[in-house]
Amino acid sequence: MFKKILKWTGLVLGSLIVLLGLFYLYVSINIGQRIEKKYSFAPEKLEINQDSALLTKGAHLTAIKGCKDCHGADLSGQVMVDDKALGRLVSANLTKGKGGLPANYSTTDWVRALRHGVDANGQALLFMPSHETTLLSAQDMAAIIAYCQNLAPVHKQLPPSDLGPVVKVMTYLDKMPLLAVEKIDHDLPMVMQVDTLEGVAMGKYLAVSCSGCHGANLKGGDPVAPGYPPVANITSTGHVGKWSKAQFIQTLRTGKTPEGKVLKNENMPWKMTAQYTDKELSSIYQYCQSLK
Repeated sequence: MFKKILKWTGLVLGSLIVLLGLFYLYVSINIGQRIEKKYSFAPEKLEINQDSALLTKGAHLTAIKGCKDCHGADLSGQVMVDDKALGRLVSANLTKGKGGLPANYSTTDWVRALRHGVDANGQALLFMPSHETTLLSAQDMAAIIAYCQNLAPVHKQLPPSDLGPVVKVMTYLDKMPLLAVEKIDHDLPMVMQVDTLEGVAMGKYLAVSCSGCHGANLKGGDPVAPGYPPVANITSTGHVGKWSKAQFIQTLRTGKTPEGKVLKNENMPWKMTAQYTDKELSSIYQYCQSLK
């Protein structure tokens, strides 16, 4: 009897292993095909005046939009993750140095990347949050592009990304934004103007950068990846909604909550949010408080 139980247990476990193996094989093929797919979008022109005011604005935007968190302080790229389960995730060298963008990388190519999430050849950019940058105003997009076009060349050859099983499965289950190109409404016209007055409207525009982790409704939820904490609800209905504006701004500037909890930058990028102006943080707070 005991031998029969062991036999059936072995058969069941063996079958499960085979099924899981087949599932992962299907997932790998599916993700591979989606990565290799090429897209074609009509070129969009964007007028850029390379003046000091625009470059200053671009420097600020690349700091508060997370560009430097992923691509490094000098935007020359870096290995962000190197893990057996997640794989090797690498951000691109955005300078014109060796290993970076080609000399003929144009403003149109930049717009295509920011608006549609594809490279100059029409292939999907991995982990590039173009589903957020596509909502940038024309002026802000121009500022970011102008700043990046004026970066000092950095010679840095980086290895390619090599996706691990966790990233592939989570992408297949739509739990990880690997391919922003699939999440964008490509028919949506470029935003021409945004509200620059402190308040809810400005906060809504800025909070697009928060939605990648906290969700479109900013109510948080499941961890962004295995090993990470649950994502906080930052609307008026969550714990963060009980904070005063001063406490909210202080937390996003120092990484320390009113309760004395120290936030890890890799979980909540407070070193990035610390670079927002008071006006910007106040606007985000007002927008979060408006959400019920």
